[in-house]
Amino acid sequence: MGTSVNFKDSELVAKRWAKALMELAQEDPGISKEDILDDLREVDENIKSSKQLSEVLNNPSISIEEKQAVLSKLFQNKLMPIVFNFITTLNLKGRLGILDAVAEEFSKELEILKNILRVDITSAIELNDDKKNAIRNNVADKLQKDVRVQWHVDSDIIGGLIFNINQTIVDNSIRHKLEDLKGQMALRR
Repeated sequence: MGTSVNFKDSELVAKRWAKALMELAQEDPGISKEDILDDLREVDENIKSSKQLSEVLNNPSISIEEKQAVLSKLFQNKLMPIVFNFITTLNLKGRLGILDAVAEEFSKELEILKNILRVDITSAIELNDDKKNAIRNNVADKLQKDVRVQWHVDSDIIGGLIFNINQTIVDNSIRHKLEDLKGQMALRR
């Protein structure tokens, strides 16, 4: 149970850091938020792909100053100044370990800024492209968003669709309707 609390806490912390970076980026309209995201992901990938770098940056016995020297040598001239300053601040606060989560949350912030909404849609059968486009366009019109759909197939739902929008489930499946009907009938007895 402690792990899920820690995960939730670090997710919340990452969200705060990402929001702060986005607010800072929005102060200068000339800064590309997409480039910031690319730089964040590049640093994260460099850390993840180098066991030696990862060990140095995650080792509590190595001082913040030594870690900063490594970061400066590797990234100072390769990153946008806003991103380099940001990872420097993460290092100073002992938060480099959440960089991947910060990049993910920054990506979500960018999608909000660009009016993009991710939706998972589950159908009982594989839908053709025309049906998928019609459903996506209908959802986009209703929500007034640029909708990006992740499609899933689950024959257990029998028919209809299940929408997952920001952890809000809209279940229009036949299975769900049958379960509702079964529950109503049980109440009448």
